[in-house]
This record gives sequence, structure tokens and C-alpha cells, in this order.
Amino acid sequence: MKALRSLFLLCLLPVCLNSQELQEDLLTDAMHSISSHELLQYVLIQCDEKYQGRLTGTPEYQECAQWLAGQFRDWGISPAGDNGSWFQWFNIPYTLVFPDCGVEMHLTLKDGSVILKSYKYVTEYMPGSTSGNGVITAEVVYAGYGITAPELGYDDYRGIDVKGKIVLIEREAPVSTSEGPDKFNPWYEYSFHQYKLANALKHGAAGMLYNYGPIANPNNDYYDNFIYAHVGDSVVRDVFAGTGKVHNELVERINHTLKPQSFNTGKKVTIRMSTKHFPDGRGSNVIGIIKGSDPELSSEAVIIGAHLDHMGKCYELIPGANDNASAVAVMMGVAKALAVNKIPVRRSVVFIAFGSEEQALLGSRTYVKNPAVPLEKSVLLNMDGVGIGHSVSATAGIDFPLMYNFIEEANKKYVHRRINASSFPNLGRPRLDAAIFLRAGVPSISFSTYGSENYYHVPQDNPGIIKPEIMEDLARILFISVVRMANSAGPLR
Repeated sequence: MKALRSLFLLCLLPVCLNSQELQEDLLTDAMHSISSHELLQYVLIQCDEKYQGRLTGTPEYQECAQWLAGQFRDWGISPAGDNGSWFQWFNIPYTLVFPDCGVEMHLTLKDGSVILKSYKYVTEYMPGSTSGNGVITAEVVYAGYGITAPELGYDDYRGIDVKGKIVLIEREAPVSTSEGPDKFNPWYEYSFHQYKLANALKHGAAGMLYNYGPIANPNNDYYDNFIYAHVGDSVVRDVFAGTGKVHNELVERINHTLKPQSFNTGKKVTIRMSTKHFPDGRGSNVIGIIKGSDPELSSEAVIIGAHLDHMGKCYELIPGANDNASAVAVMMGVAKALAVNKIPVRRSVVFIAFGSEEQALLGSRTYVKNPAVPLEKSVLLNMDGVGIGHSVSATAGIDFPLMYNFIEEANKKYVHRRINASSFPNLGRPRLDAAIFLRAGVPSISFSTYGSENYYHVPQDNPGIIKPEIMEDLARILFISVVRMANSAGPLR
């Protein structure tokens, strides 16, 4: 009897092995169906001028969202948005910026005559993406970080009069996240762009030069007739010239002593902004799902996330190729390989193209309030800027070893890219969709790439800087990882 049983098992072994080989062949064939050429095409489509830079709230953003939903539908993915649709909606005011913008310094010559020094678009200034419409000419007052924090004994506006004037403001706060939560947390709310703008307005300022970049950034509030621009080193240097103060030294003194160093610069500047505000904009996330097959595990989800939106036009088109058309393209590569090849998954796999990441992360904030799968049963693999360079960064990979092990194993077996995993304390103002999920208790790893020239929130972030090979490799790593995670018998969190 034992001999017969052993013979039966020996006969069965080749069948089991062949089945495993078939599964592995199916998986590798599906992985190799992800091509750099196709991923690049997805980037080019998103960066097309007809989508106008994908600013959330605009009709052009929603047209791009419709295109993405159509791709999901064609591949056999199911919708998981509001009321069985592809879209999860939210309100999002937005502002359009037009070409008649500029920043000029009034320079007085020895003979008393005045000339205007005009600053260069992109390299020296960028229009305020939510600035009011109009022109202001006024004296510039340096107001440090623009913070009034009585409970901290700190007020950048103490002792200066900014009524009707332009304030020059630093971004962030005099205490950084690197100093740890005990020191930074009291300053957290004061580090937000929205706070700084509102506080300048509260003190009577008519405009603002924001020492930030210069880059475009629609993550701010809009106030009628408050005119502002983002400026860089050359403008700041000219404002400080002849004052007897050195900008970098002054900032270091503020940070070291936590004592404001605000002063009247005696310089006069003109800021000209041409904008139109739309207070009733509507934006959306695009959400698709491949439902898991397991009666119990299907209630859990592996989420692949990437924000679909970018800057729009400020005033030139900012395509957002790396940030973040590249990540949406990689997500699409994973989605198509899973769905078209009918890869079996026991857990559900959710694909989210977030809207409004660039505008205060409203898309991810909306999702965590109304998730397609309960947050306590979800994990997130997020991507932001994955189209450049030769190496991969896995933010918070160290913090979630159960998840990161899948990434590491997939890379080691199939791709062999350099991946740098780091820990993420998530202390500062949130700048990633993953930061919102982490604060909601969802284990999240966020991927980016590095190692070649990159441009951030400026028109040069176009398809010409994209390295399709890194996108293909990351898509293949994530594809294998998602399949392994979705079918794992062990917990993911």
C-alpha cells in the first residue's frame, strides 16, 4: 500500500511542477509585456498641450482623467469611484495665470533718475500661482518667515509697518524637521504657505515676494487684490544690496537665536500679475479596482497610487513629465499587465490617480475620508517623480519591512536596479499623497527616482528629460511585488 501511494505521489509531482512553471511563465511573460516605449507614450499623452498642464479643477484636467478611466475600462479594470463611477469628486478652487506678468526693481541712479530692472521669467521669478490680478508698486519690507507665534515668543511683524507694502518672506520655519518632533511640532502650522500669505494680509501687506524657488506652486489660497510672486536668489540679493545686511547670514541668525530680524529695505518693487480665479472648481480622483478572488482576503487591498495633476500654465505650459506623468505611466503599466494577462490575485488591487496633490493634497485627503477599501485593510505603494535617473528611492521602506521585502526580492530576482530605502518621520507639512495615508494609519512606501537632470515645477519638466528605462524597470518591480503581495498567505501590515 505504501509503495502504491509513493508511486501515485511521484506521478503527481510532474503535474505540480508543470503547474508552477506555467504560473511562473505567465508571470514573467506579463512582466515582459511592460515596455519602456509604451510607458513613454503614456507620458507624452499626459503632457500634450490639450490637457494644459493638468491643473485640478480645470476642464482639461478632467479630460485627462476621462482618458485614463477609458484605458482602465478597456483593460477590464472595474470602476471604484463615487456611485459606481470612475471618479471620486471634490471641490477645488483654482486660478489661471496669463502672460502679462513681471517683477521689476526700481533703481535710483546718482543723478536721481530711476530705471527699472526687469527680472527673468523662470530663472529669477515665477508668477504666484494663486495671486490676485493686478499691479502693485511699493516698498519692500523684509519680514523673515512671516510668522506671528505669541505662544513661542516670536513675531516677524513686531516693530515693522507693512501696511500697503510688499513683504519679502522665507519659506518653512526657523526650526526644521531635522531637529526632531519636540522642537519642530510647535512650529508646524506656521510652516504652511497658506498661513504665511494670510498672516501677511492680516498685517496689512498689499503684496509678497516669496523666496521659494523660483517655482510655480498652486498650493496656496487666493485673495482678491493680494499680489505675489515667487523669487529666487538674484531678486533677494538685489533687495538686500546696500542695506548693510547679508541675506544668508541674517537667516542663519534667525534660525540660531529664534529672534526676528525684520527691517525696512528701502527698496521699491513692482509686481504685475495677470490671473483669473475660479472659486467653484471641481476635481476628481480616478479609481479602478481588480477584485480579489479569495472570499476573505478580497476585503484587503494593495493600492498603487500616483497623482495625475500638475501646475497647469504659469503662464507658460508646465507639462509635468517627471512630476507626475511618469508615475501615472508606471501605474498604468502595472495595471495593464495585471488586467490584460488576467493574473490571479487573492487580495484586491486598487489603482488611484490622485487629483490635487499639487493643491494641498485634496485628492488623497478625500480618499482617506471615503476609501474604496477600508483603510485598516489597505497598504499603499505610491509614486511621485519616477521618470529620471538610474536609481530608485523608497521613502519609508525601512519603516515597513513586511512590504519592502516584496520590493527587494522582486528587484533582486528580476531587475537589479539600485534601490535606496529610507525611514520617513513624516514631520513637516505633507508634500506627498503617501504622507496623508501615513497619518491615516495606512502603511505606505513612496517611490521616486534620481541620478540625472531634473526640473521641479518649471516648464523644463517636459518629456525630454524622461528616461523610459527606469520607468520600465520600476513598473516591472512593482508588478511582481503587487502580485506577490496580493497572493501572500501572510499579513502585509
